Amino acid sequence: MSLGPPGAQLAPEQADNFEDIEKQFAVKAVQHMSTYWAILEKMRGSKLRLTKMDDDIMEHLKIDFPEFDPKETINEDEMKSKTGKERWRKFMMAYEKKVDDYNFGTLLRANPKWEYGKEETIFVPRMQFYAVEIARNRAGLNDWIYEKEHPDESKAESDSSKTETA
Repeated sequence: MSLGPPGAQLAPEQADNFEDIEKQFAVKAVQHMSTYWAILEKMRGSKLRLTKMDDDIMEHLKIDFPEFDPKETINEDEMKSKTGKERWRKFMMAYEKKVDDYNFGTLLRANPKWEYGKEETIFVPRMQFYAVEIARNRAGLNDWIYEKEHPDESKAESDSSKTETA
């Protein structure tokens, strides 16, 4: 099914496959979520780069959202309020031609201490995901995921840092 040329009006009776399209978007969002979680299990978030522009995105986030605290639970109502949407849209549009799929729907954990789950996850555009997760990774807030998967390695690192400071 073709949705028609850009800007064309779509008659509801021709939209029989919209449910299939929505399912495809959902599948992509879940695949992205699963891939990101698998990466965090294999590598500390604090050592991870999500884009070539992580430094720029982080600086831009600090300027446009100086109140953002990556440790805190995201208030979805505030984020998706009229004012919140306007602020985030302005932020995201700076990446329209710089980041692929900058506005593609993506799943974001509301709090860095939580795993993905139905009540703990927010559906956001990709650039919001990047901004929040870059800030969390820089603060080491996602390292627990790696440490949970590699408890022996985490204990060894902890023991060696105690030895170095002694």
